[in-house]
Amino acid sequence: MVRKRRHLPRVGELVIGTVKKVFDYGAYLDLDEYGGKEAYLPWSEVSSKWVRDIKDFVREGQKVVVKVIRVDKRKGHIDVSMKRVNATEQRRKMLEFKRAQRAEKMLEIAAKKLGKGLDEAYEEAGWPLEDYYGEIYAGLEEAAYRGPDALRDAGVPEEWIEPLMEEVKKHIKVKKVRIRGVITAWSTASDGVERIRKVLKEPLSKIEVPSDTAVRIYSIGAPRYRIEVSSIDYKKAEKVLSSYIENAQRLAKRSSVIFAFQREKH
Repeated sequence: MVRKRRHLPRVGELVIGTVKKVFDYGAYLDLDEYGGKEAYLPWSEVSSKWVRDIKDFVREGQKVVVKVIRVDKRKGHIDVSMKRVNATEQRRKMLEFKRAQRAEKMLEIAAKKLGKGLDEAYEEAGWPLEDYYGEIYAGLEEAAYRGPDALRDAGVPEEWIEPLMEEVKKHIKVKKVRIRGVITAWSTASDGVERIRKVLKEPLSKIEVPSDTAVRIYSIGAPRYRIEVSSIDYKKAEKVLSSYIENAQRLAKRSSVIFAFQREKH
């Protein structure tokens, strides 16, 4: 079960509840992120619309997003509201919850490989990731982008690195952006083919290409060549493409190669 570090939620916090019992004047929920702690949803907090029958709005077994409106720490009593949650907050919270579920599953599998339990997984790996990245799943996403160092940066113990990376590679697909354009290059010199090859290839050794970015250049029928830059970050891709074209244009001018570049639209 997805969990929070605190034993009780805070007033104003959005939480996920599973409806347990529905009565004429309210419903009892189990709070999924707080170990199934019970919360009460009063009839007056179900909807801003007129509530003729509360069962028109909630049913047993339903998962709902609610806002905490009262917490009695001494008695452990919690009151929540559905009507104070807008549609945007509801969607955002459900997405957050689903991400937390996916993160927990990866922690659980990694823990089993180490012969440990889920409590240990949270204490040793989960909470350090949350502290560093603000969310456990965000830390695992960063590991998908940058590799094991993203986990080490957060203080995750070395024994957890390999099993977590195995799960990250299985379950988190890195989305890449791709930008491309067409280069037209020709030369009337006797060694024109070699000059063009140099103009196309040499700039790659002079620009900085991040490890998560790739550059591909290929012929689409001389004198036209396509350059494709793919990366997990659009700005990185743009920077690499701009640097490459600037270097290629300077080299083409020195090499008496006629050079033109046209960006392709997606």
